[in-house]
Amino acid sequence: MRTVFKLRVTRLLACSLLALTVLALAQFALAQTGEVRERSEIPNQYKWDLTHIYRTDADCEADLAAIEAALPAIKSYEGKISKSPDDLLAYFALTEDVYRKYEKAQVYSGMGDDQDTRQQKFSALKDRVSSLGTLLGEAASWFTPELVSVPAATFEQWYKQKPELVLYRHSIDDALRTRKYTLTPPEERILALAGDLAGSPYNINEVFRNSDIKFPSIKDENGADVTISEARMRVLYESPVQQVRRDAAMGLLNTYGSFKNTSAQLMTANISRDLFYTRARGYNSCLHYSLDADNIDTTVFLNLIATVKRNATVMQRYVDLRRRALGLDEIHLYDMSVPLVPEMRIKVPYDEAVATIKTALAPLGNDYLAAMSQGVEGGGWVDVYENKGKYQGMYSWGCYDSHPYVLCNWNDTMDDEFGLAHELGHAMHSWHTHKVQPYVYGNYTLFVAEVASTFNEALLMDHLLKKEKDPAKRLYLINQYIDNIRGTVITQVMFADFELRMHRAVEAGQPLTADALSNMYMETLRDYYGTAAAIDDEYAYTWARIPHFYRNFYVYKYATGFISAEALSQKVLKGEKGARDKFINFLSGGSSKYSLDLLRDAGVDLTRPEPAEATMKKFGQLVDEMEKLLKQMKKI
Repeated sequence: MRTVFKLRVTRLLACSLLALTVLALAQFALAQTGEVRERSEIPNQYKWDLTHIYRTDADCEADLAAIEAALPAIKSYEGKISKSPDDLLAYFALTEDVYRKYEKAQVYSGMGDDQDTRQQKFSALKDRVSSLGTLLGEAASWFTPELVSVPAATFEQWYKQKPELVLYRHSIDDALRTRKYTLTPPEERILALAGDLAGSPYNINEVFRNSDIKFPSIKDENGADVTISEARMRVLYESPVQQVRRDAAMGLLNTYGSFKNTSAQLMTANISRDLFYTRARGYNSCLHYSLDADNIDTTVFLNLIATVKRNATVMQRYVDLRRRALGLDEIHLYDMSVPLVPEMRIKVPYDEAVATIKTALAPLGNDYLAAMSQGVEGGGWVDVYENKGKYQGMYSWGCYDSHPYVLCNWNDTMDDEFGLAHELGHAMHSWHTHKVQPYVYGNYTLFVAEVASTFNEALLMDHLLKKEKDPAKRLYLINQYIDNIRGTVITQVMFADFELRMHRAVEAGQPLTADALSNMYMETLRDYYGTAAAIDDEYAYTWARIPHFYRNFYVYKYATGFISAEALSQKVLKGEKGARDKFINFLSGGSSKYSLDLLRDAGVDLTRPEPAEATMKKFGQLVDEMEKLLKQMKKI
C-alpha cells in the first residue's frame, strides 16, 4: 500500500469565505492572549476546509463501502497478473481507484480528529479507516511476489503489446530490483500479518513516554514549582539561571535512567525486529535492509557520518564560543539553548509572516507564489491557531485528490514563521507533484521530503539576514541558523551513528543491556563534542528518550535533506542558470525516479562528500560571523 504521511514534521481548490468584520478580527486577536478558545470561536479565515476532501460525511462513508466491496475483486486477480498484461493493467486500474479512496478517507479522518481530539466522530472514523487499511494490505499482499515472478524479458514483450503498461515501467522495475529479497506469497502474508506485532516496541514506548512516565518538579528562576515535561524542556533550557537548566536536565534524564532496564528491553526488541526482517529477506545488514527501500546505497549513509564527524571541530568551536559568551568556566549540554541575546523576543503575527515568506520565496517565481498564495490566503489550506483539543505542533498533510493542508498552533514567534515556511515547502512539493505526476508516481519518499521544506527555510533566512542590520537581531538570526545546522545535521548524524552502533552490536550477537547502551551513547557524544563541553554522566540515558530510534535509520534523512536544500538554495539565490527550473522539476518529480537521481538532476550528488563538506564549511563561516558580532557587542 502506498504510504501517506504527515510531514513537518495534496489539488488546488478555490474556497470563498464570508467577509469578517474588523471588530470580529480585533476581538479574535485579543482572545489569543487569554484562555485557549473553542474551535467555533476561531474565524473561518484561519481554519482549513475539510469539505474540499468530502463535502459530506456520507461521501466518505460511500468510499469506505466501495473499498470494502472491492476487497474480493483485488484477491480475484491473484494468479492472473503474471500471465496477462490485460489483467495486470486491469489490476492497476482497480487498485488505483481503491487506494485513492482509502487515502482520502485516511487524511479526512486523521485531520478531522486532529482539529479537535475531544470529538469522538472523527476518532471512531479514524479507527475504522485504519482497520480497513489492514484488510486492504492483506488482500493485496500476494501482488509483489507474483509480480516479481514474471521474467524481465516478458515485461519487455508486454510493453510492446500494451503500450499503456509503459506508464508503470519505473514502478515495475523498482519491484524487480528487490526481486531477490521478495519472498513467496505465503511467506509475504506471514510477514504482513506480523505487522502489528512488529510495531509493538514503538507503540509500547509511545505509551510509556507520553502516558506512564512521571517527571519531578523543580524550582524555576522565580522560585515557582514547575513540573518537568518533554514539552517544557525548551523553555527550561532557555532559563537565564544555570541551576534551573541543570535541575531540569538532571530531573528529565534521571527519570529515564530509573527505567533504563525496561527501556533497554524495549530497544532490544526494536533492534531485534529490524534484524528479523533483515535476515528473513536476506539483506546483508539492517542498514542495507532499511536503505534499500529507497534504493540508497549504504555508502551514502556511511560517507555522511564520516564527513560530519571529520568536521566536528567546527561545532566544538561554536560550543566554546558559546561558553565565552555566557561567561562560563565550563559549558554543559544543558547550556546550549540559552539565548545569547536574552532581551530579543521578536513578535511575528501570522499575516505578517505570510507576507514575509512570500517576499522571501520570490526567487522561486510567480507560478510558485501564485499557487501558494491562493492556498494560504483564504484557500482553506492552513489551520492557524490553537483551539481546545487540537493536535499540538505543526505538519503538512493531504492526499492525491486534495490540495495540501498545513496545521499550525500559532503563537506569534519567529519559530512559527520558520515552521510555516517549512510546512509550505512540503505543501508545495505535494502540489507540484500532484499537478504533474500520475497517481502511481504521485508521492515522494521521506528521503527527499525534507529538501523542499528546508529549502524554504533557507530562502527565508537569507531574506531576513540581507535586510537586518541591527547587531542584536542579526546575532539572533545567525545563532538560529547555526542551531538549525547543529540540530538538523550534526545531531541527527550523531543519532544515526548511534543507531548504526546499536544495530551492529545486535548483528554481532552482543546484548543491548542498559549499561552497554549508555556506554555506547556516551562514546558517541564524545566523538562529536570532544572536550569542548562538560558531558554529565546522566546524558548517557539520552538514548531512552529519543522516539526516532524506533524508526530504523530514519533520522539521517533530516541531515541529507538539509544538506541538499542548502546546496540547491544557494544555486537559486546566486542566480545560477537553470537552477530554479531544475528545482521546480525536482518538486514535480514525485517518485517517477529514484531519490538520488531526482536530487542529482536538481544539482546535488549525495554519493559524494562535497555537499556535506559545504554545509559544515557554512557552519564554520557562521561561527566566524557570530564571533565578530559578539565582539562588536562586547559580549566576549
